Amino acid sequence: MSGELFDLTGRRALVTGAAKGGLGAYAALALARQGAEVVVADLPSRGADLDATVGTLLAAGATARALRVDVTREDQVETLVAHAADPDGRLDILVNAAGVMLRKEAFETTLDEWRRVLDVNLTGTWLLNRAAGRLMAGRKRGTIVNFSTVYAERVGPVPESAYYASKAGIGNLTRSMAAELGRQGVRVNCLAPAVFYPTEMTAALGDDPERLDWFSERTMLGRLGVPGQDLDGPLLLLTSDAGRYMTGQIVYVDGGWSAW
Repeated sequence: MSGELFDLTGRRALVTGAAKGGLGAYAALALARQGAEVVVADLPSRGADLDATVGTLLAAGATARALRVDVTREDQVETLVAHAADPDGRLDILVNAAGVMLRKEAFETTLDEWRRVLDVNLTGTWLLNRAAGRLMAGRKRGTIVNFSTVYAERVGPVPESAYYASKAGIGNLTRSMAAELGRQGVRVNCLAPAVFYPTEMTAALGDDPERLDWFSERTMLGRLGVPGQDLDGPLLLLTSDAGRYMTGQIVYVDGGWSAW
């Protein structure tokens, strides 16, 4: 019975921010291992790494293909969702993992830089929720998982005001979309991981072992998240029938960091 709850066989999933090296790529593999047909997407400039993700999925026996998208472009997002759906217009799962980070003090951050971070992280998530949610609502079924971070409710030791603001916004965006779409059979939740190492975003921390130790010590478990392991279970809970009574939730996958 428990295996059936997490089974995604035959379900169509779209994962953004899925180029090799990021949490989106690991998310795509987790869904594929449970039987989902996965469409992965990322920027055209990340094409080689996105193709590498597809190669990994195909090697695992999954049905997979890649599409290019700039999530800040409304026309591209609408086209992406339409092409990611199956021939009958069905899209069962959307995972929003596309995001950028700007490690820069507020006084040094330009308005264009601020807008870029919010456009990718927050506006891009909203555009995808809207496009996929409309498709799912028409079929009275679907689940959306938005990626935020433990920084949705706190800040870290690095000056990143634009990043912190954008990720906090994703939390309340998730609640808002869940409220709008719930009666139409669509669940919307949010995963909020702490530091997972190494990923594309966190690889540079390898040059700063003291900071890595600081992040580890912030958790109750005394360690960082392991990509491809520690996030898979919560993701599958939210995307499968195992989580069918969960919506509007921010699920912190942070080793207890947010509970201090």
